[in-house]
Amino acid sequence: MADILIAGGGIGGLAAALGLARRGHQVTVLERRDVFTEVGAGIQLGPNAFHALDLLGVGREVRERAVLIDELRFMDGITGERVAALPVTGKYRARFGNPYAVVHRVDLYLPLLEAARRSPGIELLGGCHVVAYEQWVGGVTAVLADGRRRTGDALIGADGLHSAVRRQLVGDGPPRISGHTIYRSVIPVEEVPEDLRGNTVVLWAGPKWHFVHYPVTGGRYFNLAATRDDGATQALAGVPAEHGHVRDSFPGLPGPARRVLELGRDWKSWVLCDRDPVDRWTEGRVALLGDAAHPMLQYAAQGACQALEDAVLLSVLLDGPEADFVQRLEKYNAARRERTARVQLVAREMGRVLYHAAGEARVERNAMLAALSDEDMYDKAAWLHGAYDFAWGDGN
Repeated sequence: MADILIAGGGIGGLAAALGLARRGHQVTVLERRDVFTEVGAGIQLGPNAFHALDLLGVGREVRERAVLIDELRFMDGITGERVAALPVTGKYRARFGNPYAVVHRVDLYLPLLEAARRSPGIELLGGCHVVAYEQWVGGVTAVLADGRRRTGDALIGADGLHSAVRRQLVGDGPPRISGHTIYRSVIPVEEVPEDLRGNTVVLWAGPKWHFVHYPVTGGRYFNLAATRDDGATQALAGVPAEHGHVRDSFPGLPGPARRVLELGRDWKSWVLCDRDPVDRWTEGRVALLGDAAHPMLQYAAQGACQALEDAVLLSVLLDGPEADFVQRLEKYNAARRERTARVQLVAREMGRVLYHAAGEARVERNAMLAALSDEDMYDKAAWLHGAYDFAWGDGN
């Protein structure tokens, strides 16, 4: 079996390490930070994520930390009226084979990290910032920021939105700044009025803004995420924001949503970024994965899900002789690029058409959503939430 290097020890990088180690490879994860950790707040996991997590051997652990959602609820952020709701229990779980859940990022990351630490085939190295690579017919070398070098049979760039591996492989410049700022806060659930709790993802959609809230960490905390299309031009990540600024940025929130927003504290802000889809993620023995390959906006709630799918398919396709790696990485690229490009573009469109519609477009959106039956909505979600066919690299 092969020695495989992974640049980046985030969700995608650790998932790839687990998948590859389960196929018998020796894997070295090179993480830029000194300590393997995860920051952020809540994220949503569709059934396709759990299909991948099960194949990686950590599905049970993530389910134990997650909140399994009963309903996705869409509210008009101007009138406060309930526009539509999608039940994600009985018929939904039967159709897609897994639940829809929400977790704090740490509650997805830690099961992956703990499994990686238990694996004799995985070496986790912190303080190893990959800035470039060199390759030849028989191998590849990861060049670190401090001048050290690590050599292996393949290199997987899972180093995120600002990937150095992508910069060398694709060379498409900095990420695209969406102009949307998101403010995030996590608060103890006991501070939330009982009538506003529940295993529900609630989205309040207004003109050029939206607000989402749901429980995380097994229901012990409540995740708040408020987003404005404010024309932001500078990419920021995790910057503290004053409570008064967040409150004043959403003056039109209806009463119940306003009550939840007012509870937020220790707000952090991010400016959302993505990239245009590209056809080529591979160069010889080097390939990209997750946000390094296909960073996407939050509106389809699929960023982590698609990285997990990448990791499983990559491990399936690299289950074989090291001599075939170049062709196998090309097959991985070909199998994943159409699906992930579609998710990237759909996420952008959802932000424009569903989340931030204004005026007559808002009225038309509400009418369209209200007219859909549960089965209609399941049909629309099937291409995305259905179990991905890792044997063939094609969705159901």
